[in-house]
Amino acid sequence: MTLREEIAACRVCEAYLPEGARPVVQFSGTARLLIVGQAPGSKVHRTGIPWDDASGDRLREWTGLTKDQMYDPARVALVPMGFCYPGKASGGDKPPRRECAPMWHDRVLDELPDDRLTLLVGTYAQGHYLPAMRKLPMTERVRRFRETLPQFLPLPHPAWRSTIWMRNNPWFADEVLPELKHRVAQVVDGSG
Repeated sequence: MTLREEIAACRVCEAYLPEGARPVVQFSGTARLLIVGQAPGSKVHRTGIPWDDASGDRLREWTGLTKDQMYDPARVALVPMGFCYPGKASGGDKPPRRECAPMWHDRVLDELPDDRLTLLVGTYAQGHYLPAMRKLPMTERVRRFRETLPQFLPLPHPAWRSTIWMRNNPWFADEVLPELKHRVAQVVDGSG
């Protein structure tokens, strides 16, 4: 059984998932861009396609990726902190289940190239992969993105709320997005 098949068959936390288990992940041994998000939303749970929602549209806009590029596992790995839709909470979705990252992430990362760029989208991914910065507010982690390069680039979650956040933090569009697009282009198609 391949790692992808093992993940697809995972039912470890199904009892806690209101709509059942449907792990959503994409990766291959050649993907030099890794995008670590939080967990699939309800629409992604229904379609089984990672980032198949308005947040995914905004993320593609930020990164400069086309849909074809983003959904090409040879180029881009899409690995959330929780692989299944966790359900609703007040003000949004519940946090990703804690079982997924310890169970699967190291095994997935072992299959990816070492010279990859990892986009850490949102506080859950940043807290896991940037433990030294865990106590900083998300805005400060993103502002200090140069300190985590060339391996990691922290980003806010591209939910609708990010438009308000971007308005309050114009440096993100001026400083982070150009660097993000440049680095994504370098690893995805060797340009930039």
